[in-house]
Amino acid sequence: MQLPEIAIRRPVFATVLSLLIVLIGAVSFQNLSVREYPKIDEPVVTVTTRLGGASSEVIESTVTKPLEDSLAGIEGVDVITSISRPEQSQITVRFRLERDPDAAAAEVRDKVARVRGRLPQSVDEPVVAKVEADAFPVIWIALSSDRYSALALSDLANRIAKPVLQTATGVAEVRVYGERRFAMRLRPDPDRLAAYGLTVQDLEDALRRANLEVPAGRVESRMREFNVTAATDLRSAAAFADVVIRTVGGLPIRVGDVAEVQETAADERTRVRLNGRETVSLGVIRQATANPLELSASVRELLAKVQTDLPDGIDVQVANDNSVFIDRSIRAVYQTILEAVVLVTLVIVLFLRTARASLIPLVTIPVSLIGAFALLALAGFSTNTLTLLALVLAIGMVVDDAIVVLENIHRHIEAGMTPLAAAIRGSREIAFAVVAMTLTLAAVYAPLAFTPGRTGRLFAEFALALAGAVLVSGFVALTLSPMMCAHLLPRHERRGRFDRRVEGGLQRLTAGYARALDTALRRRWLVVSRQEVVPKNWKP
Repeated sequence: MQLPEIAIRRPVFATVLSLLIVLIGAVSFQNLSVREYPKIDEPVVTVTTRLGGASSEVIESTVTKPLEDSLAGIEGVDVITSISRPEQSQITVRFRLERDPDAAAAEVRDKVARVRGRLPQSVDEPVVAKVEADAFPVIWIALSSDRYSALALSDLANRIAKPVLQTATGVAEVRVYGERRFAMRLRPDPDRLAAYGLTVQDLEDALRRANLEVPAGRVESRMREFNVTAATDLRSAAAFADVVIRTVGGLPIRVGDVAEVQETAADERTRVRLNGRETVSLGVIRQATANPLELSASVRELLAKVQTDLPDGIDVQVANDNSVFIDRSIRAVYQTILEAVVLVTLVIVLFLRTARASLIPLVTIPVSLIGAFALLALAGFSTNTLTLLALVLAIGMVVDDAIVVLENIHRHIEAGMTPLAAAIRGSREIAFAVVAMTLTLAAVYAPLAFTPGRTGRLFAEFALALAGAVLVSGFVALTLSPMMCAHLLPRHERRGRFDRRVEGGLQRLTAGYARALDTALRRRWLVVSRQEVVPKNWKP
């Protein structure tokens, strides 16, 4: 094989190759998205339909059942689940992993459109949406106050806090939870309605006629033009109460005569509490490729601006931050990587006993680990707990090829050859063995990525990250390691006290192993024989 010899005779070329691997790997590491675990989202599509005023039984029979019957015939469906609540139907369709999510969602929309005519006329348009794990908020911001009502907090959250948080790095959407949207609520008095001969439908018709927003046009002349604004909508409780429903006996019957009018929230069935206090919460959802750690840091920086823009008396705090757990998990794995590097370094120094010889396999560790990130970026993977754990396991493997090359070259140097000649001859003898070792290790872990189901999706990045690091280490062992052996290993090495003591211990270990092996070969019958102890009361 010519590659090791080329690297030995051109050390600058070999160095540049390794530096190029490190550079590409470092850039790839900066661009990789950070996640807690690999992305294994299953194709899940939800169909949400709302029918105002309907009970759960009516929702089940008139909405959920027709939709379920239509969706059951879609190809690749794994499980269909449905929940029928008062006024709302939610159907979840889970497809098999191999099904494309976009194609599945498109087919669900087609089936829902076909059955739309069989649904009640007053039902809202069904909402078909893909369910993504990234659509869950990363960080929650809570707004609470003892001075402002929930209506005021909701208004401030939508007008001030939400636009500021949407400018954070990596934010896809900011959702407001527990909000109270302004609405006018009417509570009719049945007795008064009956006394005037009115119904709730008469009340509703009157409000629809009076509460309109119509374009008023403009007034034009030869010299000037005026826009006409018609204030036809109702904006206060007094205006709603003053609406005339019907004239009875020459007297107008107004809304305020038969109903109580209040300014309140449109929906009071959901609320958010934090430590017993009613709050309005903002959930920050990250983009699919965004780094949750950077997003959390950016949001926390913007909280000071949000607090400044909001009126006094409003408390803004972080209710929950999922990126904290991700950050602690990643840091723990980084610490494990550092500990593994230290332990591997101590073992190599203990057995090689010289700093120069130990440096050659140790250089393989950072080059292989950083180079593996380039393969992760090429495959579209992310930096997560499993890929980093794969690199932890790879630390002990990536030095194997370099140690084999070093040992073979060092043997020829001890036989009297120059380091350059020993490097050329030693690497030529061991090159194909190194290639076989590298491919064997990669072949052991790579098939794990093709395991079907969730297990295969979960461990695909783990297996390929480990195999990629091993492949990079094999390349380094055939280029950088022989070059370093030719230029770093001395021709005549002086042995120190530590070297002599360790060498003596290894020689005694070798001698003891030789005696044990000689005994085993002279008493073969004792080695291959086996004695089984069977209990007396045992029965087959």
